[in-house]
Formats: sequence, C-alpha cells, structure tokens
Amino acid sequence: MSESTPLSPRARLAVTAGKAAAAVSRAAGRGSGSVIGGRVALKFDPELLSRLAGHLDVVLISATNGKTTTTRLVAEALRAGGEVVSNALGANMPAGITSALSGGAEARFGALEVDEKYLIAVAQDVNPKAIALLNLSRDQLDRAAETRMMAEHWREGLQGTKAIVIANADDPLIVWAASSSPNVVWVAAGQAWKDDAWSCPSCGGVLQRPDDTNWKCAQCGFGRPTPTWVLSGDSVLDPHGASWPIHLQLPGRANKANATSAAAVAATFGISPQVALQRMQSVAAVAGRYDVVQYEGRDIRLLLAKNPAGWLETFSLIDPAPAPVILGVNARGADGTDTSWLWDVDYTRLTGHPIAVIGDRRLDLAVRLEVAGQNFQVYETAAEAIRNLPPGRIEAIANYTAFQDLRRVVGN
Repeated sequence: MSESTPLSPRARLAVTAGKAAAAVSRAAGRGSGSVIGGRVALKFDPELLSRLAGHLDVVLISATNGKTTTTRLVAEALRAGGEVVSNALGANMPAGITSALSGGAEARFGALEVDEKYLIAVAQDVNPKAIALLNLSRDQLDRAAETRMMAEHWREGLQGTKAIVIANADDPLIVWAASSSPNVVWVAAGQAWKDDAWSCPSCGGVLQRPDDTNWKCAQCGFGRPTPTWVLSGDSVLDPHGASWPIHLQLPGRANKANATSAAAVAATFGISPQVALQRMQSVAAVAGRYDVVQYEGRDIRLLLAKNPAGWLETFSLIDPAPAPVILGVNARGADGTDTSWLWDVDYTRLTGHPIAVIGDRRLDLAVRLEVAGQNFQVYETAAEAIRNLPPGRIEAIANYTAFQDLRRVVGN
C-alpha cells in the first residue's frame, strides 16, 4: 500500500461532478446514484479508477453467485486491520466501483465486487493485491459470454498477474481460469451446481467425478488441485491444519463456503482466520438479502436467486413444506432478457409448498411450474399474493429486479 497522494485538479473535478450527479439521482428517487455518479466522473477523467485505487490494498471478488455476500464478509474481516472502502450495494461495473472508491480517500483496503465481464479490465486499472474467484455458471446469456469463454477470458487476463489469486478448487472452470496465474491459493468451497462443468475446459473431454468432491479429465489429466483452505462441516481448515468454527447469521452451506473464501482472502492481508471469522458474525443481511420483514401481519424472508445455481442453493434454505413460497421473475436489463434458464431449475424441490407466482415473466414461470407438476397461483402484484397465501412465514424468492420490486412493496 502506498500513501494517499492528492488528486489532480481534473480528478477532483471528476469526483465532485460524480457526487453531484449521484445526489441528483437520489433526490429524484432513482436509486443510490452510484452508477450514474461513476459514469459522470469517468467522463471527466477516464483514468479516475486507477487514481482512486492507487493508495489502497485491493481485493477483487468475482463470480456468478455469491460475490456480493463474499465481498461483504471480506470487508468486515479486513476492518480488523484498517478502514475499508467497498461497493457494498453491489454496483459492480467500472462506474459503480469508481463511485464507491471516490469515498475512500482515508481507507487502507478496497474490497470490491466485480462483474465477471469486467474483472480483467478492472484488475488492470486498480492493480489488486488479491483476486478471489468463486464460481462460474450460466447467467444472463444475452449479455455475458458462455461459461467456457468467460473462463478463457479470465485465464488469458490473469496470465502472469502479480496478484494472489484465491480460487475455488471444486469448480473446474475456476481452476482452468486461475491456473495461468503464478500464485494461486486453492480453496475447497464446494460446488452444488455441476451442470456447467461436465466437460473438461482444457480439452473438451468428459470429466470423471468418482465422488462428490474430486474431478479429473481422463483424456488430458486436468484435475482438481489440492486445496490449502477447506470448508469442513461448520469449520474452516487453514493451511496449517487448524480448525476454526464458522458462526454466521447468514443461512446455508453456500454462505459457509463464502466465509471460507473470505477467510482465505483475509489471511493474504494479514488477518488471522480467528479474527476474520469472528468479525463475519456481525453480518445479518446483505443489501436486503436474507432479511425477514413484517408486512400485513406476515413475516416474509427475502431471498435473491438469479440463475439455476442460485435457485438450487436457495431452495435448500427455505422452511419445509407446507411453508408458503413467493416466486418472482423479471427479465429487465439488469436481469438479462433471456429466461430460458427457468427450464434448468429443479422446481420439484418445491413440492408441497403453496406457491404464488409474480413478476413481469410470471406466465413464463407458470408454464415451467405446470410442467414440473407444482401447485401454484399467478398474481398481478406481490401484495395480492401475500394476502392470498396461507398463514405462516412466507419465503420470497426473486431474481434481481423482481427482488428490488418486492423490497419496495414490503418497505425494506
């Protein structure tokens, strides 16, 4: 980390213009303003991102699933060593990252979530000390590359990087992407969704999976590396073999995996696993995810799921049948306009749950649930769905903009 140096007049003007644009956006009720603020700032100074990050020890976190939560966990852990600047609300493209960093003049660390498509470009700008790669699966196919293409893009961009790469040894696509890096820390974080990783990313052969953990290509020998950090039940095993208990407020196996990767990241910055995991206990929700809110006398738990891998993990969190479930799907720009992924989700896991279907693409989802033999009703609005579901806590699962719509309805 270098000492913070004063920004040039042009950079200061860019920061001021960006903050003004963000303030106008907030006053107009158009969200936090972080994206428009960053865009305006970068118009004034296209190199502002690298200037704002120059004094920081930065970690970039990227993945299809779990990057927002892992970034939050990493940020909490790093605060044990100094002030942290982070894009905590998930604005993870260059404009949003620039906007976040504009408030980090006094920070020591930068914990930054980065959209998969922009990871390499952002890494070139901010010169990170560490890069965490969690997983790759199908998501927003109308915008993002096919998973093998994304892994190849990362692999080429990370070749010879000076950053320490913390990578999930259980995801073949992540291993392929990270293997070009000279300094990789392998983490056994698990991979519940395997349908994007049956062919070898190296040669195209079929991957052999003798058990739920190991994988190897019989054709070229490309296989799972030996991890030095391991999620073992409710504990993290560090490279020295010591076991550290995980006590999170966040639910589910996926968040234990996120915490394991976050602990490995924190260790590269000198924060011990014990301290890092203790600090992660304070995280109860992430940008509204996992919050339980009261609305019209009902307790509603808000869960975000954006793609087949995310829905698979989320189904494992919900209360057992007959707990009522709301499912919401939109297909706006932030979601991706291609909803063909609905057919890859195993909705038979919801058998026995009364289901309410909402969102812009509620009819698409209704067709999918009909084929899956589920008991559901379609509603125009979230409020109507809540009023018509049976008593008890409601599990509400929605993709990105449907999740934001739902939060506005219930006042979260």
